Amino acid sequence: MRAVVQRVSRASVSVAGKTVSTIDEPGLLVLLGVTHDDTPAQAHTLAAKIRDLRIMRDERSAAEIGAPILVVSQFTLYADTRKGRRPSWSAAAPGPVAEPLYEEFCQALETHGIAVRRGVFGADMAVDLVNDGPVTLIMENENSPT
Repeated sequence: MRAVVQRVSRASVSVAGKTVSTIDEPGLLVLLGVTHDDTPAQAHTLAAKIRDLRIMRDERSAAEIGAPILVVSQFTLYADTRKGRRPSWSAAAPGPVAEPLYEEFCQALETHGIAVRRGVFGADMAVDLVNDGPVTLIMENENSPT
């Protein structure tokens, strides 16, 4: 599992010109990619790590200040660009594998009181954000392919 985590002052996701999810206060935007051998346990571990990261203002975590987290599925995080000009997506898990783990990740955050907003899994989404800082981190589980 791989995530790009951005501290934002606001963020939203639109599908077909309609806003489907938004946060209008300081929080986190998480772009989440899933690979073939990811597990529910890894989803919980990564969710806990992100929830408790001390990257909000005054070195506080999203959990500490009750900051919302907008989670957007992002299979392109597993693009392999080492050869040629056309990325390979073979490391990205197919939808039937990835979607339940995406939901598991979101539920792991919600279980700990985080207000989770979601993109639409598998949709062509427009993501709008104001990066705060800017603070952007790339995080992944140990087993993630290169």
